Amino acid sequence: MALTIFLIMIVLLLLGFPMMIPLLVATFVGFVFMFGDLGKMDFMVQQIMAGIRPASLIAVPMFILAADIMTRGQSANRLIDMVMKFVGHIKGGLAVSTAAACTLFGAVSGSTQATVVAVGSPLRPRMLKAGYKDSFVLALIINASDIAFLIPPSIGMIIYGVISSTSISELFIAGIGPGLLLLVLFSAYSMAYAVIHKVPTEPKASWAERGQSVRRALWPLGFPVIIVGGIYGGIFSPTEAAAACVLYAMILEFVIFRSLNLPDIYRIAKSTGLITAVVFILVGAGAAFSWVISFAQVPQAILAAVGVADMGPKGVLAVISIAFFIGCMFVDPIVVILILVPIFAPVVKSVGLDPVLVGTIITLQVAIGSATPPFGCDIFTAIAIFKRPYIEVIRGIFPFTVILLCVSVALIYFPQIALFLRDLAFR
Repeated sequence: MALTIFLIMIVLLLLGFPMMIPLLVATFVGFVFMFGDLGKMDFMVQQIMAGIRPASLIAVPMFILAADIMTRGQSANRLIDMVMKFVGHIKGGLAVSTAAACTLFGAVSGSTQATVVAVGSPLRPRMLKAGYKDSFVLALIINASDIAFLIPPSIGMIIYGVISSTSISELFIAGIGPGLLLLVLFSAYSMAYAVIHKVPTEPKASWAERGQSVRRALWPLGFPVIIVGGIYGGIFSPTEAAAACVLYAMILEFVIFRSLNLPDIYRIAKSTGLITAVVFILVGAGAAFSWVISFAQVPQAILAAVGVADMGPKGVLAVISIAFFIGCMFVDPIVVILILVPIFAPVVKSVGLDPVLVGTIITLQVAIGSATPPFGCDIFTAIAIFKRPYIEVIRGIFPFTVILLCVSVALIYFPQIALFLRDLAFR
């Protein structure tokens, strides 16, 4: 049965169906195999509904809505302008500004694809004009946007937390260390690239201009304060922080900045609703699919075949990292999390791994796979937004992938990179 449903998924994907269709069809076939009676399909519906029932999932559409409001308003551009004023003049400063802007916007949106659009659209033309090669620019934007998957709020961490019953608040805090480490390493590589390719620097901003940019960005900088400070201080749960972000975004863009008006609410709500519908269909179908493969004891068979049960904690983390990295090279990150987390859950528990560390490593691997050929979703987002051919988009990715993989290895051997702030906040 397991081989049949996986083959069905692969065939439907190759035929070009959107991911929700192969997932639902494979789940349906699995239920037919198990019960042999279409009258039992109500149980499949119950499993789908159970997958989207956790209250924590309410945070997902809230963060999507807040990010959409800010992207269409002035908040994103004000954050980018502030970063540019401070580091734009150093060697490679424009590239460093792009990486830092991705980090800041990630602290607001939690979505890699939203970050590609919000940061890449205004900064790519400036980087090309400054003398950077387009292959480097595209690779930087795609990979720096991965930081958005680690810096809270992270939609991937919310999904993982719901599936694995892990504290989302702890996951959020644990993602900060690896995210900042990636920012430092991407910045160092960008500076080295600028020196090697003799990219000219930007004019240095005066302290008056910097002060003005900070004043303009003060209101948008309230988002990470609300999310991290609110959760760290015990004021908000992640779901409450998401709702507070939506309210804050609406006050900023509709009242203070006046960059949006009432007709924009309809367009923003429609966009958020469509994205949320896709995410929730995937989550519900993934929950039912996970029940099918668990009932068929597929996880036990796969883990036994690989020999994971005989490995130590580091070996298990290495296998998890490889599985999620490869999975996200071909399939949507949310789907990979939904399918693979239940498979690895028994062995993670048996070897005594910290689920927060596992969640952070999984989130990083998901982010890497999302920007890695052949089918990383961020690659196709960049193709659609920047209208560039596939080969050109992926040409400069390799050095960034190496950096990301090095951080992955560092997390396995030095878990305190992720757990230090978590322990400080919650232990």
